[in-house]
Amino acid sequence: MLVRSIEGATIASLFTEGWEKAMSESDELGKLGELHQRGVLSDDEFSRAKARVLNGAAGTSRNAPAVGALNALRRSRDDRWFGGVCGGIGQVTGVSSWLWRLLFTLLALCAGTGVLVYVLMWIFVPKEQTQMRAGQEAY
Repeated sequence: MLVRSIEGATIASLFTEGWEKAMSESDELGKLGELHQRGVLSDDEFSRAKARVLNGAAGTSRNAPAVGALNALRRSRDDRWFGGVCGGIGQVTGVSSWLWRLLFTLLALCAGTGVLVYVLMWIFVPKEQTQMRAGQEAY
């Protein structure tokens, strides 16, 4: 019972902090709009201040390194045994692809988890693009 109340308090405080942040941003935008309507801020000053408020909120989620790595993940065309998944993960993480192959093999011994994850990544991770020169066909 005590653990549930502590977890509930933590979840509630996280929700409250997120809500307060969203409300403070909307309040700040409202105050900027009022200043702009009263003529205190020029059009240029208003647009710069509005962009600063909006970029401060969105910049934290866009610049997350994990999101960038996931978006850059592609199956390798050169370093591949089956589908190029381990080679692609190796390129993104900087860890040798043989270590990823070993990890997937060890996970395959754990009730087939490695096989399932590998097949799903083979299906959903796009293949890396090739640099085509004039007169070449894509394969």
